[in-house]
Amino acid sequence: MADRQEASSTAQWARQPKAPIVMSTIDNLDVLYEDNHMIAVNKRSSDIVQSDASGDTTLCQVVGEYIKRKYNKPGDAFIGTVHRLDRPVSGVILYARTSKALSRLTNLFRLRDIQKTYWAVVRPAPNPPEGHVVNFLQKNGKLNKSFTYDEPGEDRKESELTYQTIGRSDHYHFIEVKPKTGRHHQIRATLSSLGAPIKGDIKYGSRRTNDNASIHLHARCIEFIHPVQKVPMRILAPPPEDPVWNAWLKVDNGLD
Repeated sequence: MADRQEASSTAQWARQPKAPIVMSTIDNLDVLYEDNHMIAVNKRSSDIVQSDASGDTTLCQVVGEYIKRKYNKPGDAFIGTVHRLDRPVSGVILYARTSKALSRLTNLFRLRDIQKTYWAVVRPAPNPPEGHVVNFLQKNGKLNKSFTYDEPGEDRKESELTYQTIGRSDHYHFIEVKPKTGRHHQIRATLSSLGAPIKGDIKYGSRRTNDNASIHLHARCIEFIHPVQKVPMRILAPPPEDPVWNAWLKVDNGLD
């Protein structure tokens, strides 16, 4: 009974954040890069990428309204969703502005010709501190959670990533992750399996939620060849403003 009460209390905490939830709007949208073919924005941890039961406005809709207003378009602007980030995750996300760009960007992801780099804040440190992980993930739709296995099996998908420990603060460890595949909750589940749950991610073993319902996982960088101009692209997204991310930036800038 005590376990059920604790779980219920935890779920309620997750639904009722202590800090204000700030979603992206056309007035505060953080645009990282924009041209006639695509747009990259810095997703807030509160933004939703695809519609769900919450009924909240999707980031795709916000980007469409931004483009419509900026260029005074008479009708709806074409915005194509290329990839997704979990709602509590922040960072760089790409949208296509034309059907041609959407097709080409989608193909880059399919062929794994796009390199994404994530920053994660974990506690405790992963064991070992760096590595190359190939495992198999099984998604449970009812729980909206993925479970990791060492061997292939029914409904399990191969997952691959590399990670390394970059630094630490007084209480947390800073991990850089480069996924090779794009599985459901891949980074969250894999780091948890290494004994290093992400800060705020109670679904995967963190002790407590973050006040604003985020988790400390950030899509820091995306690198690819421009789908039309054929030039190398490298787009960086600043992490959210908070003391833990600020400590990471000090390490990243070589100030510690």
